[in-house]
Amino acid sequence: MLAIPPLAAETIFYIGSFPVTNSYINSTIVVIGFIIFAFIINAAIKKYYPLKKAPKGILNFFEGVLEFLLGYIDNVTKDRKKTIRFLPLVGSLFLFILVSNWMGLLPGIGSIGITEMVNGHAEFIPIFRPANTDLNMTLSMAVLAVTASHFLGIVTIGFFKYANKFIKFGDLYQAIKSMKPVNILTAVIEFFVGLIEIVSEVAKMVSLSLRLLGNIFAGEVLLTVLAGLIPFLIPLPFMALELLVGFIQAVVFSMLALVYLTMATAETHGHAETGHDESFAEAEENQTPAV
Repeated sequence: MLAIPPLAAETIFYIGSFPVTNSYINSTIVVIGFIIFAFIINAAIKKYYPLKKAPKGILNFFEGVLEFLLGYIDNVTKDRKKTIRFLPLVGSLFLFILVSNWMGLLPGIGSIGITEMVNGHAEFIPIFRPANTDLNMTLSMAVLAVTASHFLGIVTIGFFKYANKFIKFGDLYQAIKSMKPVNILTAVIEFFVGLIEIVSEVAKMVSLSLRLLGNIFAGEVLLTVLAGLIPFLIPLPFMALELLVGFIQAVVFSMLALVYLTMATAETHGHAETGHDESFAEAEENQTPAV
């Protein structure tokens, strides 16, 4: 009988003082697989492109994946230059999450393990476990995505302009300088809204990580329960459903990361830059009063 997996990943062995968990083993296998795939692609590129031959086999497949990712990112950025800039991060997140999720459905994942005595009871510990059922993994990817969006935002529009999205001292100063009560009130409200935006950045990391963790962990528990109760045929439709869920979660995570990157690198204009209030005031002054 298979045991329902705990929320925390189990430690299989130690390298010095570093614990190696079953989810970490899966993520390492996925990374090694990508490294091997990269060497194969590099060899294929050196073979076909200098001779101007049409790509075949795995290179043709990789070009199809690349075209899909470029079109997928273009739909959000509407700018091929931004797409090329975001592709390494967004594409890597999408492919890593997708392969990690699908790898969790392979035979032996969750069923091959060791038995240890814990408090006088035999406890089964699987050697392999889906990487995204570990909060450490999903949270680290979420922190990477949100941090990268802030870094690229600073690089693209400048530190002070980007900081003004959250701490609106510039708008507040210009409003006080104008000595107009409406402008001052608006600037004060936007200042506190900016502080709330800082909290929302932390919420992005939490929501990204927990959404992915919850969906993949729930699927693992469901398949474990079904395999324990009815090990033949019945789990197959649910495994097919998990293939779809794994793809959808990879799309959702990478799409949200892409939206964060696009929003962070978009130019913003505060009240001090637009001058709408001043032009509106001038229009009111020049307006001919009705009789």
